[in-house]
Amino acid sequence: MALYLLFESPFGYALFHAYGMDEIAQDTQAVRDSIVDFNRFCQVVKLTAFSPSFSAIDGLNQCNAVSEGIMTDVLRTFLELNLPKVKEGKKAKFSVGVSEPKVGSYISEVTKIPCQSNEFVLELLRGVRLHFVKFIKDWMPTDLEKRFGSQLQLGLGHSYSRAKV
Repeated sequence: MALYLLFESPFGYALFHAYGMDEIAQDTQAVRDSIVDFNRFCQVVKLTAFSPSFSAIDGLNQCNAVSEGIMTDVLRTFLELNLPKVKEGKKAKFSVGVSEPKVGSYISEVTKIPCQSNEFVLELLRGVRLHFVKFIKDWMPTDLEKRFGSQLQLGLGHSYSRAKV
């Protein structure tokens, strides 16, 4: 069964396809070992789709929704456009790994897209987080990380924590 990974960031939503899962047999330690080296990690995980946030406000709204277990229209559209189509009455031949189990449950309930959140998926997402800017550099018109990346993350973090207080 194919595994896709949904990653939320200050830059927007990204969808990754995890390859070669039989080779590492979903061994968490093997995943941890492959995460450190970007070239090795790229052999296991590929970026398949990216949807940038329209603004800092949009990024904050998406982040808040995910943390509350809510699937926004933006996220639903992104998933429906970028995941393989499932024929009516057939079982999906893929699943989506998510970091928040509540979001995964909601996605499954509303769209019938199977989701999972476990230690294996969380380790893969940890690797995605570590190398995310390297993955999206070809998807951006300018070098966003050098100019705005850390500012976006810091600003979103401050806004998110203020909203939670």
